Amino acid sequence: MKGKQDSSEGAPGARGKMTLPLALVALISAFGSSFQYGYNVSVINSPAPYMQDFYNRTYLDRTGVPMDRGFQTLLWSLTVSMFPLGGLFGSLLVWPMVNNCGRKGTLLINNLFSIAAAILMGTSELAKTFEVIILSRVLMGIFAGLASNVVPMFLGEMSPKNLRGAVGVVPQLFITIGILAAQILGLHRILGNAQGWPVLLGLTGIPSLIQLLTLPFFPESPRYLLIQKGTEEQARRALQRLRGQQDVDEEIQEMYQEDRSEKEEGQFSVLSLFTFRGLRWQLISIIVMMAGQQLSGVNGVFYYADRIFESAGVHSSSIQYVTVSIGAINVVMTLLAVFIVESLGRRILLLAGFVLCSASCAVLTLALNLQSTVSWMSYLSIVCVIAYIIGHAIGPTAAFMVGGSVHWLSNFTVGLLFLYMEAGLGPYSFLIFCAICVATVLYIFFIVPETKNKTFMEINRIMAKRNKVEVQESKELKDSYPLSRQEEKKWLSSNGGFGLLERHPGAPGDAQ
Repeated sequence: MKGKQDSSEGAPGARGKMTLPLALVALISAFGSSFQYGYNVSVINSPAPYMQDFYNRTYLDRTGVPMDRGFQTLLWSLTVSMFPLGGLFGSLLVWPMVNNCGRKGTLLINNLFSIAAAILMGTSELAKTFEVIILSRVLMGIFAGLASNVVPMFLGEMSPKNLRGAVGVVPQLFITIGILAAQILGLHRILGNAQGWPVLLGLTGIPSLIQLLTLPFFPESPRYLLIQKGTEEQARRALQRLRGQQDVDEEIQEMYQEDRSEKEEGQFSVLSLFTFRGLRWQLISIIVMMAGQQLSGVNGVFYYADRIFESAGVHSSSIQYVTVSIGAINVVMTLLAVFIVESLGRRILLLAGFVLCSASCAVLTLALNLQSTVSWMSYLSIVCVIAYIIGHAIGPTAAFMVGGSVHWLSNFTVGLLFLYMEAGLGPYSFLIFCAICVATVLYIFFIVPETKNKTFMEINRIMAKRNKVEVQESKELKDSYPLSRQEEKKWLSSNGGFGLLERHPGAPGDAQ
């Protein structure tokens, strides 16, 4: 059989280099889209007291009576949680938009959501309306839901096979940089004050404006042009520009081969995916890991970081700087996780990350309860939050972008309920996150296999046993390992496609 080695490594034309157009399109896409996802996760943390004061003043001017505390809590919870709810709506728009407007076209249209939201938030104080802030958070959520799916897909299809892993890191890195940027700009002496918060919120439109003005000068996804638009000449020109060479025939042929294989595989509807026994445990694993990632409380930490540190007894003058340090650690640990994931394996990192998160939540609960009697407990609280962020960066992040709807629904739940949990349970609210982390650890330990150095077919055999289905292997296949990725996919199509756990946005075929 043809293909004794991975086609991405053996074929001379398949190994591409990082060209200037490819680097620029990766940076523009990540800065204009992924960066804003991170920015809007944490941007309302620092100016929260001033924004809530604006809510109160506006309500008082309209009604003549102060805002009820319970109503204020509800409004602020909605302000926070409308972002992930919009993310859910945005993730549902991905498929129709990328197939009808293209990958680049979707990113360009998506900028309109961000720019509109930026204008509304930036002028909300002048207009004396807090409702537009809540509406704008929904718009920014739609933007983030689209961006978090389309950018990895777009960059994956733009990159040569040997660079897809490296380029795929860029969006996740820019999300963490966006979180850090919002924390720095949100310092009281910069924009996190009574006068600067509208500007802080409105700045989110600048990356979108830059992307809107620059991305049109770069090509559309070659795969989209070739397979979905049927314009081979345009796809060829796009590849030539991205690869910096004229000979792209081999890559064109690979796309055609992948397309034929995917048509042979057929497509799963949402209903058939849930009812197909051969994918049962893969699907459950995706749902558990995505729910565990978000319900572990990480976005609760970023949404309400200053409030958490205030309750931990950290001095008010130091809170924001501690928050910025958390953002910096998040960036560094995300980078380190990229380098160690292949050496240690995804399963080990997931287990270690969730264990660290659960231990941090448990110790943080103890520290918050003892802070009034033990003077140094505030420092232990800071260490616990730092350890929690490190645990999340090396563990749960490994499951990111696998189940969009579960991700955004869980994110919405944490954003909406955290203030009520804090009011009702106090420091014990972190025990809920601890329990979720422990439950996720147990599931991963007993159910999820390691995928390091395993082919799709090896993962397929492991999961087939758990799903209690038989996998038929022909003698020809047994005698021909290792197979190319394309040959693996063709074999999997006849056995139910059990490599679901290893699929990721941006991989060949995910856009069809």
